[in-house]
Amino acid sequence: MDVKKLKEDIIQYSQTIGIDKIGFASADPFVELKERLRLQQQLGYQSGFEEPDIEKRTDPALLLDEAKSIISIALAYPSKMKNAPRSTKEEKRGIFCRASWGTDYHIILQERLLKLKEFILERVPNAKVKSMVDTGELADRAVAERAGIGWSGKNCAIITPEFGSYVYLGEMITNIPLPPDNPIENRCGSCTKCLDACPTGALVQGGQLNAQRCIAFLTQTKGFIADEFREKIGNRLYGCDTCQTVCPENKGKDFHFHEEMEPDPEVVKPLLKPLLHMTNREFREKFGTLSGAWRGKKPIQRNAILALAHFQDRTAIPDLLKLLKEDSRPVIRGTAAWALGKIGDENVMPILEEALQIEKDEEVLREIKKGLQLLMNRRKDGKNQPTIT
Repeated sequence: MDVKKLKEDIIQYSQTIGIDKIGFASADPFVELKERLRLQQQLGYQSGFEEPDIEKRTDPALLLDEAKSIISIALAYPSKMKNAPRSTKEEKRGIFCRASWGTDYHIILQERLLKLKEFILERVPNAKVKSMVDTGELADRAVAERAGIGWSGKNCAIITPEFGSYVYLGEMITNIPLPPDNPIENRCGSCTKCLDACPTGALVQGGQLNAQRCIAFLTQTKGFIADEFREKIGNRLYGCDTCQTVCPENKGKDFHFHEEMEPDPEVVKPLLKPLLHMTNREFREKFGTLSGAWRGKKPIQRNAILALAHFQDRTAIPDLLKLLKEDSRPVIRGTAAWALGKIGDENVMPILEEALQIEKDEEVLREIKKGLQLLMNRRKDGKNQPTIT
C-alpha cells in the first residue's frame, strides 16, 4: 500500500465533502495529556461530561486494535449572524453561543466522517477505523494539536491560522500507518486577553480551565446555579463565547461555508418570556436541532429566568409569579423566587411570604428567603421602584 498516495487522496477527497481542514497524527499515547488530566481530576476542575477513564482518553490503542494513526478534521462555523434581532424594553432576548448555531455539529461532523470512512474502505477494504466527535473518548483538541490543525490556545480552544478558534473538531482512528503532520507554532505569546476577560475566572492560567466555574459548563447544569455566578451568566442561555470573541486571532474571522450551520436568528437569539412556559413538545420543535438543546428545556428555562433578572425586566414579574406558584420543578420555582427578589416591588413581598408558608422543598425555601432578603435590602436602601398594577 502506498500510504503517501492514500494520504494525498484522502486530503483531496476531504475538500470535496466540506471538510475545511484535515491533519494526520500518530496514534501514540498522549503522555503529557494524561498527566494534565490527572491533575485536573485531582483539583476537581473537570466538568463531569468527559469520558471518566483517563486511559481511554489518552491511549488510542485501547479504542481500536492495532491503531497506527489518527485523522483529525475541522469545519469552520460562522461567528456573525445576519439580521440579528435586538432586545427591546418590553421584550428581552437570550443568546445561544456560536457553537450551537445551526444544525447540531455532532450530526454534521459524523456525516463527514462517515463519508471519509467509506472512501477509505473502498481503497483499503480490510482497514479498521473508529470515528468520534466531541462525546467520544479521545480529547479532540489534543488530537487536533498533534495533527497540526491548530495550536492549543490559552483559552483551551484549538486556534487555527485560517479560521481562528471558530471550528468544530472530529477524528478517526485507523490501523493504516498514514504519514503524520507536524504540530504548528503556538502564537499566543504573552497575550492574556482571554484570561483577563473570563467572567468567572474559570481560566486559572493559560491552558488550564476549571470547568466547574466555566459559564459554558454552568449553563448546561440542571440544578441551582451558585449565587456568585448568577449575575455573570447575563443573558446566555447556552454556552459562552467571551474567551473567543476577545482573542486577537479571531478578529475578522467569519466563515459561512456550510448552509446547515447558518443560525435562525429567532431560534438562537429567542425572546425570553415565551421560553418560560414552553411545553416539551414546543421546546423540541423550536430548539431540537441545536446542539444546545441536548440537556432539555429545564436548564434553558432556568437560564432564561436568570437573564430576565439580569435585565431587571419588571414586565416578567407576572410570568415569574406563575412559575413560582404553578411549576412542578423545584429549580424553576426557586430560581423564579430569587429573580422576583431581584426585580420585584412591594406587591411581590406578600406573595413570597405566602409561598414561604406553602413550599415544602428545602432548596426552594432557601431561594424564597433569598428573594425576600433582596426585597428587604432594597427597602432599607430606599431603592424600591413604583408599584406595578
